[in-house]
Amino acid sequence: MIAYPSIDPILVTLGPFGPVGPFMVRWYGLMYVIGFGVGWWLGRRRASQQGSSWTATDVDDVIFFAALGVIVGGRVGWVLFYGFTEFMRDPVMLFRIWEGGMSFHGGLLGALASVAIFARRRQRSVADVFDFLAPLPGPGLLAGRVGNFINGELWGKPTDLPWGFTVDPAVLHPAQAAEAHHLCERFRVDPCVLHVHASQLYEGLLEGLVLFVILWVFTAKPRPRLAPSGLFLLFYGLFRFAVEFVRVPDENRGYLLLDWVTMGQILSTPMILGGIVLLAIAYSRRQPSGNLQIQTS
Repeated sequence: MIAYPSIDPILVTLGPFGPVGPFMVRWYGLMYVIGFGVGWWLGRRRASQQGSSWTATDVDDVIFFAALGVIVGGRVGWVLFYGFTEFMRDPVMLFRIWEGGMSFHGGLLGALASVAIFARRRQRSVADVFDFLAPLPGPGLLAGRVGNFINGELWGKPTDLPWGFTVDPAVLHPAQAAEAHHLCERFRVDPCVLHVHASQLYEGLLEGLVLFVILWVFTAKPRPRLAPSGLFLLFYGLFRFAVEFVRVPDENRGYLLLDWVTMGQILSTPMILGGIVLLAIAYSRRQPSGNLQIQTS
């Protein structure tokens, strides 16, 4: 077993600044900045390749639109899918994003909507914009799951496998310890020392790193329109569906069907099916991507 380290979720505290109080930079928020920054850099790198129809300014703008959609959609999605009861008790919590609570599926829907607006404003095919962006979220997904790991949240189920983590609240930062005590209450573990799957890191490696490598290599060559988008939906859905088997479901949701189906699996199923459909359409129509300039002689 690997000992879970004690890490303060707050990286830097500045201030206090009068009645506003101190300004705190949290690891979780920093991970979002890293994710968007790396996605922006990768997008600019891909746009600079010969034959690309994208400019550096296009990338700057689409990343801004996507970031806005991810943040708004991710928070609203988490409230609707996982935290509606908490929201009803305290509606202001919707705006306390720094405390955690973001839904990937909500963020995806928000990003799709905002990116579609970008595509319309630039008179681009929405499918082409989605295809261009498909490889870019991977590093951000990895960074976000590292943020979950630092916060000590979204742990997996108990395990005795050697790569599991020992979570002992007696030696942890108070914020991490509070999460651990809450999980002990759910599993009725006393004394409170957990041995659990690091499902946050599983998701980060699969949905982040592995998915990025697959899509970055796949999109290095011209592909039919909608193929990159379909591949993203298919593999993200499969990876998330699989990890849900070892991840502890949200307490206010639990298992929704058959004593094993989680909300994450229900939300991932349309992604898997949609990915298959998009790939079938892409390779049956074989329309060229508008992300490449047409060469004329």
